[in-house]
Amino acid sequence: MITEERVVTYIRSLETEECPMLEEIEREALEEGVPIIRKETQSFLKTLISLQRPEKVLEIGTGAGFSALLMCEYAPEECRFVTIENYEKRILAARENFRRAGREQQITLMEGDALEVLKRLEGKFDFVFMDAAKAQYIHYLPEVLRLLREGGVLVSDNVLQGGDVFESRFAVERRDRTIHARMREYLYEIKHNGELVTSILPLGDGVAVSVKTGTADRSV
Repeated sequence: MITEERVVTYIRSLETEECPMLEEIEREALEEGVPIIRKETQSFLKTLISLQRPEKVLEIGTGAGFSALLMCEYAPEECRFVTIENYEKRILAARENFRRAGREQQITLMEGDALEVLKRLEGKFDFVFMDAAKAQYIHYLPEVLRLLREGGVLVSDNVLQGGDVFESRFAVERRDRTIHARMREYLYEIKHNGELVTSILPLGDGVAVSVKTGTADRSV
């Protein structure tokens, strides 16, 4: 945990319930071991969506479809979503959950390797939520920047990896060193990329919020 446990417990105690359908989908996913964004991250995501009121949202990593459905609840009615998933079992679950929630027309689920799908996408998105394979964030970024409009927002979840990202590579397990190095590279890039203004927050398992400014030279 990257934030003091009693602080997280108190913040979570203030949360209100979502609609019964979302609560049921979240409970089922957790019972089946499908990762769900943490309560405090859910609240933050809802706030950002409510603030920006996007017309087009791109999600990388559908899971059981919970986060896409959560964003739907707080986005404008005309907002359209594209979400990408590569794991067949989760694709089936997400499609069923979108059907149950009556959101099949609002959410387009694209199957396949996220990088390959991103390369095929056209048009501009107002909001991107990145919650897929953490070691691949750095590889997704060029395509995400191509697809994100000026003034658009990129939210990257789980960027602090339970605090491991703070540590020396020799302090983490050997099997985790690749993801550790790539996430550090990703965080450096989104903080130093001239097209982005980024804040990294110790929320949930770490959330980075980036706004595409549209200029690579801040002196202009």
